Amino acid sequence: MRHGVLAYFLLFFIAVSLIGGSVLTTYTQFIEDGPLTEAKDVVIPKGRSLKQVARLLKREGVIESPAIFELGVRASGNTLKIKSGEYNFPRQASAKLVMNILTDGQTVARRFVAPEGMTSAQIVELMDKYLGLVGEVQKIPPDGTLLPETYNYSYGDTKESLLKRMQESMDKKVAELWAKRDKNVPFKTSWEAVIMASIVEKETARPEERPHIASVFFNRLKKHIRLQSDPTVIYAITNGKLDLKRALTYADLKVQNPYNTYVVYGLPQGPIANPGAAALAAVLNPMETDDIYFVADGKGGHVFSPTYEEHQKNVTRWRQSKKKKKVSKSVETALPAQVDQPNESVQEGQLPQPTDAIPASDSLQQPQSQVPLSSVENEINSAL
Repeated sequence: MRHGVLAYFLLFFIAVSLIGGSVLTTYTQFIEDGPLTEAKDVVIPKGRSLKQVARLLKREGVIESPAIFELGVRASGNTLKIKSGEYNFPRQASAKLVMNILTDGQTVARRFVAPEGMTSAQIVELMDKYLGLVGEVQKIPPDGTLLPETYNYSYGDTKESLLKRMQESMDKKVAELWAKRDKNVPFKTSWEAVIMASIVEKETARPEERPHIASVFFNRLKKHIRLQSDPTVIYAITNGKLDLKRALTYADLKVQNPYNTYVVYGLPQGPIANPGAAALAAVLNPMETDDIYFVADGKGGHVFSPTYEEHQKNVTRWRQSKKKKKVSKSVETALPAQVDQPNESVQEGQLPQPTDAIPASDSLQQPQSQVPLSSVENEINSAL
């Protein structure tokens, strides 16, 4: 009897020792360096079981043994805590570190960059080029409702969710800037400010010019002069695509459309793009000037003037600077004197001359056929 008890305890001791050794070996393998020779991004799809995740990590070379990984995760009580998403696993990450990364949800932060001045349709189209953004956009948001900036997202985020964040950011930014606006700006609503900001955004690529260009448009509004902004014409004739791929024609400037500021007074029907925060700030706190004209300076910027006489001189200087740069003969060729040629492009040497750009009651009393706004010339400058 005594020998039987001793034998039982001996076998029990051997079994515990073997199990303990096995556990120790398993734990050692769980915490030792993994096989990755360099950091690697891996996507863990939704709905995968622990076993499926372990096999995926093995295929990707992240872990050495799926069995050891499973045992370690189960022993840690994390079986149901593994999160889907895209993860970055560092070089030689142990199975335990891999588990911690997956349970903490430390997904890779991707970045979506929405440039200033894009339409909402263009932003949605741009989303298709970003890896990891999924889903279809059921309805494109109205132009002017998305704030262009850089947004972080994770693999598997939907385009709809990102658009919602962009709309929320725009609402927040507009409210913030509207509260700090110059009380003299001629806006009844913040939406009018967004409309103006979208035009200013498209008129210049130089941030420092935005407040000055805003002042020009405000001064034109005060004097009941049409804004005559080329980007609004392009928006009108492309149905909001803003991708004309040709020079504007005189016929384009006459298109009857609520967005064409060559034919309508005041602001267009709505925004022609999604303006950035800087453009919004510029129209809500514009410079105080007497300028109502601006023309390209040939260096990427603009020259401003309060009178038509000064504007004419600036236009002459601009033309001379272009000639010095040896503009091709085809571009230098002046258009026929008749303005209403339907297929003629607006080029240097013969600018459009809207007959009612300044009403007869306007205090400037300039000849009505001599009021080309510089944005047309800016368009010409871009085409040269």
